[in-house]
Amino acid sequence: MRNQQKNSKQDVSKIDYGIILAVMLLAIISIVTLYSTMYLMSSSPAIRPVIMQVAWYAVGTIVAIIMMNFDSEQLWKLAPVAYFAGVALLILVLIFYDREMAASQGAKSWFSFGPVTFQPSEVVKISLIMMLGRVITKHNMETEERTVKTDWFLLAKIAAWSLPLIVLVLVQNDLGTVLVYMAIIIGMTLMSGVSWKILLPVFLIIGGLGALLIFLVVYDRQLLIKLGFMDYQFARIDSWLDPFADSRGDAFQLAQSMKAIGSGKLFGKGIGVSEVYVPVRESDMIFATIGENFGFIGGCFVVLVYFLLIYQMVRICFDTQNEFYAYMTTGVIMMILFHVLENIGMTIGLLPLTGIPLPFISQGGSSLLGNMMGIGLVMSMRYHYKSYMFSDEAEHYGM
Repeated sequence: MRNQQKNSKQDVSKIDYGIILAVMLLAIISIVTLYSTMYLMSSSPAIRPVIMQVAWYAVGTIVAIIMMNFDSEQLWKLAPVAYFAGVALLILVLIFYDREMAASQGAKSWFSFGPVTFQPSEVVKISLIMMLGRVITKHNMETEERTVKTDWFLLAKIAAWSLPLIVLVLVQNDLGTVLVYMAIIIGMTLMSGVSWKILLPVFLIIGGLGALLIFLVVYDRQLLIKLGFMDYQFARIDSWLDPFADSRGDAFQLAQSMKAIGSGKLFGKGIGVSEVYVPVRESDMIFATIGENFGFIGGCFVVLVYFLLIYQMVRICFDTQNEFYAYMTTGVIMMILFHVLENIGMTIGLLPLTGIPLPFISQGGSSLLGNMMGIGLVMSMRYHYKSYMFSDEAEHYGM
């Protein structure tokens, strides 16, 4: 009986309550904001989206607990299985995608099961993170001496495992998700210790191509059109460069979002009060509701909660010092951080519109499920730390 109580106390001590607190706060913010957006502020009030968000949180919590109970060895073995399952899902969605969603959203990214839709690319992010964590860790284990040549070999491995997923998502016409994948890959590559003799020229080339792209968008679009760029992509960049030049046309969504956030001033207008219409306010533009209802203070509080969440993840990396887990946690951090920066940045006009949701807050079960899976991965690191701290197996998984 005493041993059972002792084990129970040890299990409780290995749970990171800082992460749980941050996710709970984001869940409350999500439900309150969705209730305000979909029920109090809507001309046709609907409570079902709020109930569905609560249901997805319940499912996500169960999935996170399951992920947390997988230890380092099990995750190592599961990584290839998760990766190839992700590839299969991305192929299947190109065949059995929801035709109505594709017509309205312009992307072949969703399965449809009656009233419920599912976007596999959101959960495949976790498959990518697990597989790259394994690839980088295994490469470092097998490399006795790091050189520029071995670093190029590592980059080739990362590209070989990443490109199939990126290509499949590009075929779905989902550029926003591709950008998230790229953020994950870049973050994990930087964490892998690749020499700056390689990374600096690569980043300079990418930066130069980005500047060239913006130049061509502004001054000569014919080449980009020949390369396959679409009119809606040009419209998003135009609205970003000058959101009020066409505030009743392509830039309407961004202009309205900026007006809504600005009208909230310091303390906001209060829950359910809206004087500015913003399209897609329940998902991609949900920060506009936070800004209008709760003002600058409310927006800062949301950013503070995200900072708390990411800080807890970084602290776990330093506490446990497990290489395989560290790479996976880096991927999860980059996934969440990019979502936060891009979503908030686009709603206040600092970045172009990309259709990327605000993690844990925006309406959407697929995105929420993917984020909760990431939380489960990170919490697994703390939960199983003591088990591997003095284990011989630790040598094989980065200890």
